[in-house]
Amino acid sequence: VQLQASGGGLVQAGGSLRLSCAASGRTISTYAVAWFRQAPGKEREFVAAIRENGATYYAGSVKGRSTISRDNAKNTVFLQMNSLKPEETAVYWCAARRGLILSALYSRNEYYYWGQGTQVTVSS
Repeated sequence: VQLQASGGGLVQAGGSLRLSCAASGRTISTYAVAWFRQAPGKEREFVAAIRENGATYYAGSVKGRSTISRDNAKNTVFLQMNSLKPEETAVYWCAARRGLILSALYSRNEYYYWGQGTQVTVSS
């Protein structure tokens, strides 16, 4: 599967963005899909994931402010981020893999397929 991430940009603190991860070559609903982000000088970290069965999982830092969803007709996974903070400025990537167990969802090392990053900048 090939993944194409988009939707990043510049937003003021408190604003919202919706990131998209469009898949081609395979049906995205047959994969677990996650979003990761990496800020300058920091490690790439888990943000959110959606499993094949539609179950969703979030990092504590974004829970309640972000929603990951999937549109099967568009073969796309979305990440809606609200109440954004300057410290969430980072490059965001989507990643996919089939058949991940729950504990593996949160690890960037478990994903086989990655989209290109999309920059999110939150100004204060």
